[in-house]
Amino acid sequence: MRTQRQVVDYSLQKRAVLRELLAGRVGTYDVCDASPYLKNAARFHGEPTEQRCPICRSENLTHVHYIYGDELKQSAGQARNLAELPVLAMTLREFQVFVVEVCLGCDWNHLVEQFLLGRDGLAEDGSEQGAAGVNAPGAGPAHGRRREAQR
Repeated sequence: MRTQRQVVDYSLQKRAVLRELLAGRVGTYDVCDASPYLKNAARFHGEPTEQRCPICRSENLTHVHYIYGDELKQSAGQARNLAELPVLAMTLREFQVFVVEVCLGCDWNHLVEQFLLGRDGLAEDGSEQGAAGVNAPGAGPAHGRRREAQR
């Protein structure tokens, strides 16, 4: 998505949890604990993936996108379809998206990533780029720093 920024990927944390599970320091009941609300969100609002569940290996994972932000008011915390996110990104200034992977077979769930969306991302890109879409000479914050360093 065009306005996606400040992406945090949780794949290292996921690998650590799976390593703990394989080592026997954590039980499957500790990691396969999806709530009924999360499972319903996965069924009705989730995006199916081609990835197999790392625990049961019999089901494909589903990604659920939760949105949070001040402008959302009562809609904050709701699960949304992936197709709805670009529309929201053009209408709202800024909101945060959390992507959770869920296995509907064994109840595995884990936070995959989080990122910001919204029109504020367009303003940042537009202020640093020239009319042709590339950095123009003398534009952007790097030029200002060079000029201050020369003084």
